[in-house]
Amino acid sequence: MRVINFLFENARWLAAGALLAFLSSFGQTFFIAVFAGEIRSEFGLSHGQWGGIYTLGTTASAIAMVWAGGLTDRFRVRVLGAVVLVMLALACLSMATVSQAWLLPFVIFALRIAGQGMTSHISVVAMSRWFVKTRGRALSIATLGFAVGEALLPLIFVALMVELDWRLLWMFAAAIAVSGIPVLLLLLTRERTPQSMAMSDQSLGMEGRHWTRHQTLRHFLFWFMVPALMGPAAFVTAFFFQQVHFAAIKGWTHVQLVALFPVYTGMSIAVMLISGWALDRWGTARLIPFMHLPMVLAFALFAIAPSLPVALTGLLFMAMTTGANSTLPNAFWAEFYGTRNLGSIKAMAAAVMVLGSALGPGITGVMIDAGIGLETQYMFVAAYFIGTSLLMRIGIARARPFLSMAA
Repeated sequence: MRVINFLFENARWLAAGALLAFLSSFGQTFFIAVFAGEIRSEFGLSHGQWGGIYTLGTTASAIAMVWAGGLTDRFRVRVLGAVVLVMLALACLSMATVSQAWLLPFVIFALRIAGQGMTSHISVVAMSRWFVKTRGRALSIATLGFAVGEALLPLIFVALMVELDWRLLWMFAAAIAVSGIPVLLLLLTRERTPQSMAMSDQSLGMEGRHWTRHQTLRHFLFWFMVPALMGPAAFVTAFFFQQVHFAAIKGWTHVQLVALFPVYTGMSIAVMLISGWALDRWGTARLIPFMHLPMVLAFALFAIAPSLPVALTGLLFMAMTTGANSTLPNAFWAEFYGTRNLGSIKAMAAAVMVLGSALGPGITGVMIDAGIGLETQYMFVAAYFIGTSLLMRIGIARARPFLSMAA
């Protein structure tokens, strides 16, 4: 009953967060990668060249996010969200009309900064700022938008691509992004609190204060978290980016692999909701050090998978981390560093994650061209996540006494 009341009382704000999360799909790797084969064929690109283009555009968007992400501390969600959705629609139209390979990095930059970068950033910052005691629950519900997009859009657009030109499908994506603007404005006729201009003093961080971005960058915990922030962004992105090639080397069709994604998303949603409840009950300090352990099993299974059922098992393990990753890191910044400068601080974290998503496809593409197969690469990825788990555990253990000062 308490959950139903929470949903009913906060429906418009949760729906706005979910809408932004869903629309960010058009700049996410799992959507762009659906068109990888067509783009490479159209412009005569190798795996390494396409990965390099993607890395270049995404890296530029990561740099831009350091500045752009801070705009969430200055502008209301309904204003900034509408502007960013216009940018996202224009980016989709750019992909639909691009005619030269040298323009692709600029198109990727536009898609990544508007979609993966700002649209998703606005969503999670709004949830983290608008909700305090129920922050985990709000994040888990709003980020269902990511899960819905991840589950449905690749399957729908792969099926449509059988009959329709890939460029036309990007025009459809632009139309969907534009159609979200009036819905967002309607939902946010009034924002949740008078503090929606980011002047909230509701949630303090370590040492009982609000941290600035400069102070955060000088704090040891931020740097212990950087490899952990970068890992899922880099290697989940790489997995979806290389999905066409991965299916080919395993002897499966692309559609067979994509058909597993809704199951993956279902698990991700379940873990997302559970992690949101657990976050409100126990906090991020107790939970986040264990977040990457399922990823170790996931990539080990991808490396050895002889059949689709084994690949599905790997996807289920990966979903455990991606589900928790939708709530725990986003709440982490508010819990440890406070909410007054959350947009600016979260922008740095977002930039790290976007940078990771730039490096993953580029590194895997270059290594494929160099003769190092994905299966070999994925065993090293599994080892990487063992390392990030250890770093998080050490960093949180050192920082946790300072967190208690905020009580």
